[in-house]
Amino acid sequence: MSAPRLGLLLDVDGPIASPVSRTIAIQSIVEDLVALAAEGIPVVFNTGRSDAFIREQVVRPLLAGGLAPGGRVHAVCEKGAVWCSIGPQYEDGMSDIAIAEDLALPTDYADEMRELVRAEYADLVFFDETKRAMVSVEQRVEVPNATYLARQPEFDERAMAALQRRGLGVRRLDDVRPAADGSVAWRIDPTIISTDVESDRSGKDMGAERSLELLAEDGELPLTWRTVGDSRSDYAMADWLHANGHDVAHVDVRPSDGVPATPYPVLTAPDGVIHDEAGARYLADWRRAAD
Repeated sequence: MSAPRLGLLLDVDGPIASPVSRTIAIQSIVEDLVALAAEGIPVVFNTGRSDAFIREQVVRPLLAGGLAPGGRVHAVCEKGAVWCSIGPQYEDGMSDIAIAEDLALPTDYADEMRELVRAEYADLVFFDETKRAMVSVEQRVEVPNATYLARQPEFDERAMAALQRRGLGVRRLDDVRPAADGSVAWRIDPTIISTDVESDRSGKDMGAERSLELLAEDGELPLTWRTVGDSRSDYAMADWLHANGHDVAHVDVRPSDGVPATPYPVLTAPDGVIHDEAGARYLADWRRAAD
């Protein structure tokens, strides 16, 4: 089998699923992903989302859209902590779920965050019960995003304090609070619609490494890569690929955060469309490139 012309590492929220509806709202995204997979293009969803979310909001539309068996399609969830393969040959479209237990938060911490949401933040967010390693709270879809973002730092501070009370080191952006031994084992990651509490070892770079391990088991690695995301943390996918000798360009579908200087090309939609509209345009371009 010859090496595929292209490989795709795709964040889900933003480039694939609408950050408003949290679903694949543009049908051409499904059609183009199915066609690219049928060509033999490796497609890996590298996301902070849970495998349950991917099953419901990504796998089911792909199966309904005609995803064929034998495609090189995988999901790396919870930023590298959970992973599986995707295709109609599996029950419900997904293989057995693998979990990196060493990246999971203490159960009592998850219990405390669940109760905090129930008691004080239920009007704003919901606790994501589908996560296996991370702890995530997400903006309710009926809540205006500006309202959510105004209160997000307050919740994040309480999430950090709960880890500190357990003697655990934690960071949130530039706010670093080491444990007594100097370690920082955990990270608070605020996004535009959620807060994720996760191992400091997890991330889109770990997801990229995990993705290539999965792909190495089912065929040749691609000649070149495109990584796609909507936040600065998604650049870690391309950073890891470039650092490990792969030809890569990154697509930023929300460049308003600022495009950093990188040793690889960064692509943005030329007419200013963002999120899943930009993702749809690039997927269509990559599909047409085979013609």
